[in-house]
Order: sequence, then C-alpha cells, then structure tokens
Amino acid sequence: MNNFVFFGTPEFAAIILKNLIKSGFFPKAIVANPDKPVGRKRIVTSPPTKKVVLDSKKDIEILQPEKITPEFLETLKSIPADFYLVAAYAKILPQGLIDIPHLGVIGVHPSLLPELRGASPIQSAILESKTETGVSLFMIDALMDHGPVLYQEKLAIDPDDNSETLTKKLAELSSEMLVKILPNFVAGKIVPESQDETKATFTEKFKTETASIEEKDLISAKAGDAELTKKLHDKIRAFYPEPGAWTLSHGKRIKLLKSKIDEAGKLKLEIIQIEGERPKATDIS
Repeated sequence: MNNFVFFGTPEFAAIILKNLIKSGFFPKAIVANPDKPVGRKRIVTSPPTKKVVLDSKKDIEILQPEKITPEFLETLKSIPADFYLVAAYAKILPQGLIDIPHLGVIGVHPSLLPELRGASPIQSAILESKTETGVSLFMIDALMDHGPVLYQEKLAIDPDDNSETLTKKLAELSSEMLVKILPNFVAGKIVPESQDETKATFTEKFKTETASIEEKDLISAKAGDAELTKKLHDKIRAFYPEPGAWTLSHGKRIKLLKSKIDEAGKLKLEIIQIEGERPKATDIS
C-alpha cells in the first residue's frame, strides 16, 4: 500500500500524512510548497508535511516545486506510483499530472461534496452556521472538486468549534477514512459515484478585509441583538486563527480571537489582541 505520492502542505495535510505513516501507509514521495520565511523575524521554515517526513525517519522523497512545470512532471513520472493522494496542496493540478498514475488521483476535501467546493470549506461551514459537515474522498478531474466521490463521512460541528479545532477533527476523520478505503480502492472494489451538480455550492478564498467587523455591529451584538450576536460569533470562530476577525476601536485595530454567547444571549469577547500587544483574556471596554 506504499505505491503512492502524497501532495499537501499545511497542518490539515500533515495530520493526515502522520496518521497514514503511523498506520503503515508510506508514500514514495511527498509534494509540498517550498520552505518560506515565517513570522516577524522571517525565519525560513519548512511546511508541516515536510516536518512530518523528516521526523518519521522514513525513506520518503521530498519534492518542493515552486510551480508544476514539464520538468517536474518528468520527475513525477520517474517515481513508481499507482495513485496520487492530494490534501490541501493549494495548486491547480494540470491534466498532464492527473494522467500519470494509472489508478488516478484521490482528493481529500473537508466538506460533503458537492456542497462547499473551493478554497475555504471549513471556514464557510462555520460562517453558514452549519451544524454538520464531513469529508469527501473523490477522484480529481480537470474541474474544481468536481470528480466522482469514492466515500464520504459526516461530522458534527460543535457550537464551540473554530476553524482550528474543526480542521484538526476533519483531518483525523480523513485519516481514518483513508486507512479504511485505500486497500479496497487499490483492489478495484470501490465504484465512484458522480456528484449531483444541481446541489453544488462554492466557497471563496477569504481576504483580511472579509474578516472585518464594524464597531457599531459589535456594540449591538454585545447589547443583545440576536441576529448580529450569532453572525459575529460565527465570524470570529470561522476566522480563527487566520486571518483573524478584527475591528477598529479607539483608533486601534483589535483582533477578536475568541467569543461566546452568554446566558442573556449577548456576545461576550473572551480573548482579544490589540494592535502591537499580545493576546489577552478580556473584553473591549
């Protein structure tokens, strides 16, 4: 079960990769984004999936192309693999890459496809006040999150989940699903089912501006406006940790990191970060 190449970069992918390796599923190689400067000191840092491979001490090749070029495709062709597995790689895969492995390319998408296709299914599920989401394992084709589905499982969204906690839960679920279905997939025992295009919904790639909250709306929610209270609480949950919901108050930008709805139905800020300061457990006065 080790003739595959794993594509993925962030923590979501790293959790899946770590669990696969722990379960005896060792990829021939991983493909991740290049190392990049991180933080205020701009320290060059390896992506989480690369760290998993290095920590594993396994003989797994690490590939970090800036772009998918014809030269890179030739490198991939030299690696014997029955299939590729893609989890949060964040690059468009050209048809020339999809055509390389004879069993195709499996995508891991943290939503119940065809719902919430695109770049931000986890944040969008919280923003849309969903109480349930899930993971879809599907065959990648030339269109975004469009290919036939191999297997799906649902996951309840806890009222206190934010994007960080929900990402970890969905990554763990993805790992369990892959360990369960990959042997049957390789043996040809799973028949993919086409998605219902009439039910397709799409997400966007959020920018910092999208996470802004008007101070007047924040004041209304803290005073008990039920509609705004739910909306802003979901927004704070959805955009933690990145890009971070924020507002402007007394001329300063303030990140809103954690909130709750109190017994009176009012929004209560629990952790904030004033511009230039560290996060602290307090409300905005």
